[in-house]
Amino acid sequence: MAERKPAKSTQRPAKRTTASGKTSAGFSDDERAAMKERAQELKAEARRGSRASTADGERDVLEKIAEMRGTDRAIAERLHALITASAPALSPKTWYGMPAYAKDGKVVCYFQGAEKFKSRYVTLGFSDTANLDEGAMWPTSFALTELTAAEEKRIGALVKRAVS
Repeated sequence: MAERKPAKSTQRPAKRTTASGKTSAGFSDDERAAMKERAQELKAEARRGSRASTADGERDVLEKIAEMRGTDRAIAERLHALITASAPALSPKTWYGMPAYAKDGKVVCYFQGAEKFKSRYVTLGFSDTANLDEGAMWPTSFALTELTAAEEKRIGALVKRAVS
């Protein structure tokens, strides 16, 4: 007697919905592109291996900043100068296609452009490795629309504290 093959399931995976009941499309095209960039960054880091240098990361960050336009580029250039001056121990690198700064290979702070993610402001974020703990709750990212002397002073202090 011939074995019977199990019938194909006619069930389809459930669609994800948001709290408002709308169907979620998953990741946006920009988010998928950022994930692909991160995969490329990891491959490049693996190829470089132990011969990787701070100069490689610096070059990669400056290339990404050069690709930006308008306010994103101006703020990214200024933040790069401010972060590297405030915390020379941090190594520039790209992270999801955006400038980031790492200590011992772990990202401490990063920049996220407004244009790339269709946001109304750029973001300066800090990871969980940043020493910014303050009580039971503290901010880990900041929205920026411009950089004045006051913001630069505050960012410089935050970056120094993050790596302390």
